[in-house]
Amino acid sequence: MAHIHDLTALEQAAAVRRGELSPVEITEHYLERIERLDSGLGAFVTVTAERALDQAREQERRLASGDTEDLPPLLGVPVPIKDLNLVKDVPIYFGSATYEGFVAPVDDTVVERLRDAGTIMLGKTTTPEFGLPCYTETYLHEPARTPWDTTRSAGGSSGGAAAAVAAGLAPVAQGSDGAGSIRIPSSVCGLYGIKPSRGRISFAPIVPDLAGLSTNGPIARNVADAAALLDVMAHNNPGDLYWAPPPALGSFSAYVGRDPGRLRIARFATPAVPGVEVHPEVLAAYENASALLESLGHEVTEIDPPFGPDMVPEFVKLWFAFSCMHPVSEEHEPKLRPLTAWLRERGRAVSAPEFLQAQATLQLATRFALLVTDAYDAVLSPTVTRPPVPVGWFEDVDSPEETFERMKQFAPFPALYNVSGQPAVNLPLHWTPEGLPVGVMLAGKFGDEGTLISLSSQVEAAIGGFWGDRRPPMW
Repeated sequence: MAHIHDLTALEQAAAVRRGELSPVEITEHYLERIERLDSGLGAFVTVTAERALDQAREQERRLASGDTEDLPPLLGVPVPIKDLNLVKDVPIYFGSATYEGFVAPVDDTVVERLRDAGTIMLGKTTTPEFGLPCYTETYLHEPARTPWDTTRSAGGSSGGAAAAVAAGLAPVAQGSDGAGSIRIPSSVCGLYGIKPSRGRISFAPIVPDLAGLSTNGPIARNVADAAALLDVMAHNNPGDLYWAPPPALGSFSAYVGRDPGRLRIARFATPAVPGVEVHPEVLAAYENASALLESLGHEVTEIDPPFGPDMVPEFVKLWFAFSCMHPVSEEHEPKLRPLTAWLRERGRAVSAPEFLQAQATLQLATRFALLVTDAYDAVLSPTVTRPPVPVGWFEDVDSPEETFERMKQFAPFPALYNVSGQPAVNLPLHWTPEGLPVGVMLAGKFGDEGTLISLSSQVEAAIGGFWGDRRPPMW
């Protein structure tokens, strides 16, 4: 008999509806796993056990009352929240010791959407300081590690979320992505993650969407769960600067299992960052994915990278500037990690005209890039340039500047689609001989998550369903 954590999120929701599992039973199962396994994994910075059980009991009362009409779609399914998102009356650290003692005054609207869908919040997943690095190591908590080899990093900035799902501490998780922060940890944790189109999910009520780089999104073990979570999370609010068109079929779940037809797929594996080497196992994953897509009847065509190296300094200016978004009092600045302090020093040196010029340059480059990529239904590339790296690898250098260079070398591909606003997904298609996961990335046309989901579902089915049902040793 399968354990509860062997079931997908949708299978758990269905079991609750049929009365085969109770929300309390599911919640207690995951809380026990978190207590037993999270030490040494670093997935959760805050566990809200009593709050989760209260939510589960309330859902059981609703089921017992016979009010089973119009039940929320994910009733009883645990979904942890990344610690960059506000949950009212729950501590939020933003991955920083400078925010110790701060309690969120309101809910983010995406948190409200998840609660309205019947999900249960187990706690807050770990994230690096202000979500800036592509690895999750902080002064607050142990590093987030991939459960495939706990000596190695779970990536970032949704490192805790990905570690939780990959280790079976949650069936799915909410993440966010400003330069690859869903796709990077999905790659190194062997998961399916979706960065939606710009404007698909509101950041209301507090977080601004000034440059449109960052978005919330789902992290899951399979395509159907991710699509269902995206259906729940997708929404807009008055005052949002960006909006994405609704899915043509009415929901993203409607694309799961749907024949995508014969698609034109472009591919490239040359990073925009100059001098970056792509690991042989990553190139093997890329070539194997190309061959698989061709075997499914799709046309795969080599193209030049849509963004050139001249765009990298412009993106870096934005990253420097956005590192200053979180207010930190002068007395708490010594609590910042060296990389964060270095980024913020450079961010304060970016003038308003320089910021606007960088954003304008990137927008112009995006317009030219889309002339190329919009001729195709999807674009294939590596997700990151190497398999999971050891914990501490990014900071095993002499200066924060060198750490930042290692970040650029490790993840030069994902940020392209944060700049363009296109949707992109990580496909967990490859494992090294040592058993380490290596993902590949597919990007789609703006607003067309549906094609990516139907193509991902086709690929998932072709390799045996649920990506071959691979599980890490601690499963």
